Amino acid sequence: MNAGARGIAPARPVARPVAAEPIDVRAIEERVQHSRRWVAPLRKTIAQVVVGQQALVDKLLVGLLCEGHVLLEGVPGLAKTLTLKTLSSALGADFSRIQFTPDMLPGDIVGTMMYAPHSGGFSTHRGPVFANLVLADEINRAPAKVQSALLEAMQERQVTLGDATHRLPRPFLVLATQNPVEQEGTYRLPEAQLDRFLLKVVVGYPTPAEERAIMDAMARSDARTEVDAVVDLDVLSAARAVVDDVFVDERVKDYVVRLIFASRDPRAAGLDDLAPLVRFGASPRATIGIVRAAKAWAYLQGRGFVTPQDVKALAPDVLRHRVAVTYDAEAQDIDADQVVARLLDAVPVP
Repeated sequence: MNAGARGIAPARPVARPVAAEPIDVRAIEERVQHSRRWVAPLRKTIAQVVVGQQALVDKLLVGLLCEGHVLLEGVPGLAKTLTLKTLSSALGADFSRIQFTPDMLPGDIVGTMMYAPHSGGFSTHRGPVFANLVLADEINRAPAKVQSALLEAMQERQVTLGDATHRLPRPFLVLATQNPVEQEGTYRLPEAQLDRFLLKVVVGYPTPAEERAIMDAMARSDARTEVDAVVDLDVLSAARAVVDDVFVDERVKDYVVRLIFASRDPRAAGLDDLAPLVRFGASPRATIGIVRAAKAWAYLQGRGFVTPQDVKALAPDVLRHRVAVTYDAEAQDIDADQVVARLLDAVPVP
């Protein structure tokens, strides 16, 4: 008796998964080596004005390669603004600077609709946000309603004025500086805006040797503060395409996911001591951000593949503004940086 006669459906052929095309990491690395020739001249040009701060410059390059916004935090006088202006000049990009103050209005950033008496209609007046690189200087000096004016621009790369939506130029990056919130006259950035920054980089004091070099270079009336453009934006756009192809192993991807989930539920990750310290963990933007930033970091090192060390190198900058600590943690002087460091120590590395 055949299978059909017994009421048993005949066996169907099992669909086998199609094998994925093998990744030629060597070919990717050759493309990286050829593509990154602009990196050294750009670093050298910035160093003509900015002494030291190499880590800061490299994190800004990561933001450029990912087209991700960067928030710099540090006390005044650490060359944050100077570094951003010098980077913009070296790229020959359209640049605008917005000095945030307590009396600003949202229209001072994005623009507004202005009434034209001669025509009896309204015309669009575009704000300083319409540029490739927008320096939001001391962004936390303005209240929340002004800071929120950047939300649409940072996420959708567009601005809505009246009933019309205007696309922003590409690339579009917000490079913001803020003073520590403990300082007088500052407002805490809302979580929705913080999450839109790819990186939050903490800028520290220079070393004694760097301080001496700064004094020798800048303590004079003719100190150099301008540079010529050495990199075209088209070169940067081509570099982004190469960064997209940098190889990320499945085990590294799983490591990133474990790290993010541990930030949300430390107890489930076996980190019971961290659970009372975390108010909420990182969003899915952090998962995407770590992978993108690690690819850019590998590119800057001249590699065509991401290592777990690349993830660990960028994770603090991607997570410190996305992991919120509880009041108990603040009472114990435990901040997000310490929580992230403990996560990186505890989550197993592949």
